[in-house]
Amino acid sequence: MPGRADVTTVALVEDHVLFAEAMDVTLTREGFDVRRIPVKERAMPGQLLTSVMRMNPGIALLDLDLGAGGDGTRLVAPLTRSGISVVVVTGSTDRARWGQCLREGARAVLSKSARLEEILSALRLVADGRHVHTGEERQSLITHFYTEREVVKTVRRRLELLTAREIEVLAHLMDGQPVREIADASFVSEATVRTQVKSILAKLEVTSQLAAVGAARKAGWVPPSRPPSRPSAE
Repeated sequence: MPGRADVTTVALVEDHVLFAEAMDVTLTREGFDVRRIPVKERAMPGQLLTSVMRMNPGIALLDLDLGAGGDGTRLVAPLTRSGISVVVVTGSTDRARWGQCLREGARAVLSKSARLEEILSALRLVADGRHVHTGEERQSLITHFYTEREVVKTVRRRLELLTAREIEVLAHLMDGQPVREIADASFVSEATVRTQVKSILAKLEVTSQLAAVGAARKAGWVPPSRPPSRPSAE
């Protein structure tokens, strides 16, 4: 395994300072050679990737939500292709995201709420070249990723059916604006906006404004030309 002789080198990619310090101390006591990768302000995923690969560790202990460093999921595939074993420890509860990491080659995905001994046990198994997840657990998470990906594709296709005006209305809804404010900002009647909202719900095949906003966010949708919004009245 790259970076491993008598001691396994662990590159720690984590933007939460207290968690990183706790893992550093604990893993060092357990005999790992810990190298922390600082997630600096305005850091780019490519910069983090270069920093990790330059160390040539045996294991990369990776968070997914890296603040200024962006989405850690994007680092999994290139790290695993380089021969580095990736262990994800994340606060995200998105099982599809976990499945994506495993699909991209991560050896294990664990929750930050897991017991410390569980994380240490996973690292020991990976360092020894053994499996952390059962085949069934792994396949279940990967299947969840594929299922969610198809849902997102479907929502995006439905979003393409929206008219320019419906796009504007949905954008306002995503900003948390009620129908009355949308009507005032657009100089149209509330009845007109309600008709437009009804059309949006029909095209997205959902039954509420909240569901429409949730579907758009889940799909990572951003309006092509986002209209200016006014703050909601308190």
